[in-house]
Amino acid sequence: MKVYFSSLFVVLAMVFANAQQTTIQDSINNLNSIKLRSNSLFGSKFEAQNSTGSSYFLSAKDLAKFQYTDVNRALLTVPGVNITEEDGFGLRPNISLRGTQAERSAKITLMEDGVLIAPAPYSAPAAYYFPNVARMEAIEVLKGSSQVQYGPFTTGGAINFVSTNIPNELKGYAKMNFGNYNSRQTQLRVGDSGEQLGYVVEYLNFNSDGFKSLDGGGNTGFDRNDYSAKVRYSTKADADVYQSLTLKLQYSEGLDNETYLGLTETDFENDPYRRYLGSAEDFIKTEHDQIQLTHLIQPAKNLFITTTAYSNNFARNWYKLDYVNTGNGNVGIASILRDPATNQNEFLALSSGADTADDVLGVKANNRSYYGRGIQSKANLFFGSKTRSELEVGLRYHKDQEDRYQHVDLYAVENNRLALTSPGSPGTDANRISEASAIAAHALYKFTTGKLTITPGLRYENIKLTRDNYGSADPQRTGSELSSRENNIDIFIPGVGAFYKFDNSISMFGGIHKGFSPPGSAPDVDAEESVNYELGTRFNLAGIRGETTVFFNDYSNLLGSDLAAAGGGGTTDQFNAGAANVAGLEFSLNYDFLEMNNSWSLPVSVNYTFTDTQFRNAFDSDVYGEVEIGDEIPYIAQNQFNILAGVSHNSFDVNLNARFVGAMRTIAGQGSIASSNKVDSNFIVDLSGRYHVNNYLSITANIINILDNEYAVSRQPAGLRPGHPFGINAGIVAQF
Repeated sequence: MKVYFSSLFVVLAMVFANAQQTTIQDSINNLNSIKLRSNSLFGSKFEAQNSTGSSYFLSAKDLAKFQYTDVNRALLTVPGVNITEEDGFGLRPNISLRGTQAERSAKITLMEDGVLIAPAPYSAPAAYYFPNVARMEAIEVLKGSSQVQYGPFTTGGAINFVSTNIPNELKGYAKMNFGNYNSRQTQLRVGDSGEQLGYVVEYLNFNSDGFKSLDGGGNTGFDRNDYSAKVRYSTKADADVYQSLTLKLQYSEGLDNETYLGLTETDFENDPYRRYLGSAEDFIKTEHDQIQLTHLIQPAKNLFITTTAYSNNFARNWYKLDYVNTGNGNVGIASILRDPATNQNEFLALSSGADTADDVLGVKANNRSYYGRGIQSKANLFFGSKTRSELEVGLRYHKDQEDRYQHVDLYAVENNRLALTSPGSPGTDANRISEASAIAAHALYKFTTGKLTITPGLRYENIKLTRDNYGSADPQRTGSELSSRENNIDIFIPGVGAFYKFDNSISMFGGIHKGFSPPGSAPDVDAEESVNYELGTRFNLAGIRGETTVFFNDYSNLLGSDLAAAGGGGTTDQFNAGAANVAGLEFSLNYDFLEMNNSWSLPVSVNYTFTDTQFRNAFDSDVYGEVEIGDEIPYIAQNQFNILAGVSHNSFDVNLNARFVGAMRTIAGQGSIASSNKVDSNFIVDLSGRYHVNNYLSITANIINILDNEYAVSRQPAGLRPGHPFGINAGIVAQF
């Protein structure tokens, strides 16, 4: 007796498949192949290069060249990606796609294995959790009209991290790495597949003592552990109907001795790696767990149905200096570092090491817990005879929550140490719950006739956002001072893309789609909406492969967020910033000078991104400053490029990665940038090498910032922050 797992769309898809049976058989026989990967967006470089939108696929081979644990360094090789670094290790990336707001990657759709991965992507999208890139075997970046499949954020694009897949045969992997600043990385993995059962288990630890020097001494690094496992059970290969069920379990924990407190201009010039004594107690402790259960069924030769139930839980407590009170009221650290002369007493209290009165330093326990859970299903139907068609229909029900239960402890400086003088009570600071429930559906039709492919698509989002604020005077949450608010959104998001292949040497693509980001729970805040255009070409001429894309995002309403990470007040409330334009150019070029050589290769890749931003109306905000028409959006570099060059042989390879990030504004403005509102450009070179002793053992080395350039990456959350200095590590990799 055969047992079939239930799945959304099964009945509807089976009926449709039977109705099209004759056409389907002809279509499938004419297709080269049908590839469906339940955890990826497009699954290969080939699919990315033949899509109707701008797409990039960083493969396992690409990621292995430098074996980065810093996702920023990996993603900067992709055109159209803007990064604002923060801690030098990529622990909490700030990623922008095509000019979207970078802070905490809050305006892009982040996924792991095709599932939303931000802690609460609808109610609190700031991504304080981010998957460890070292355990990924691929990264997919999707921009353009095809992204209406993936939401809720459709303006800039979607990034999907593909974790280690279950191998087809017994495989093992072990890596140990050591470097300066007492940095270490340990990674162990083993997996196997039989006729019906497959599995993979993985452990990752990476840690460091940090490269900053805390006044009075102390660790400024981090320690992270990551555990994951996948188990898949499938029917036999000769089963009438193929099915598989995959369970994924993941748990991670971390302790990062990180702070929001940066440096003044003068102190940064003297020693960019200094940390003030006022941040001595700062750290963030995190825990994350994930459960995914994915069912795949192929009820017909041309029909695949994938259903995933998922649950993500994340808890974090960022214990960090928030304000100083020397008798002038509570002065936030961003204000102090922005104007240390006016706030001289407060600045000396956090930086001089001199004794202070009691209760001068306010250290906030930013305690928050999140969950995101839901079920999503999609059906992929392939059909057609003379023409080839694919219809994808998807549905997702999702709920998420952010629970803030915070307090402030008061400290004094005594004998060059911080001493707790007045402990706070949990729930006496921010004390509120934000929730979201959302139903999302999409349909994408891919139609290919001859050299032309067209992909019209439509997304629907129905979102309910609520917030219950219990207030600081009601830590028991009795509801005596409860204030609530609600915002509801109902929207259709259309898009259409086209791809035309003139011949094997040149093709063109383009599209138009609606950009959308959900607002917060305040009913007077509108959704972020835009109309986005792109036009590009891909070419392969005499072995020179490349892609050029121009894009234009026309915002009717841009949303800003009051994030402490962006130098704001930390309420996380969103606000209407009005009309804005973002235009740009993305260019990539790849060539192997020894492509015809069977033993050697000498590949070179060049990527360039130009981004021009403009506000189209005037307003005032804590995050952007006083905005005038024509001002540029902060923290978007106008120019950046990346050069990746390597030489490889059967027994070794050496790779060099050089990147330039242009100067950025820290507040909105136009014309020349004042030095006090500027993050200077930087040019960083990384170098890596691998020597393969045999098929099972390799020796690796990696140098970060080989020129040892001192550079600033940001002036937020509070003061100037440095990038990673010269770093070197070496290790061994064993595999079978």
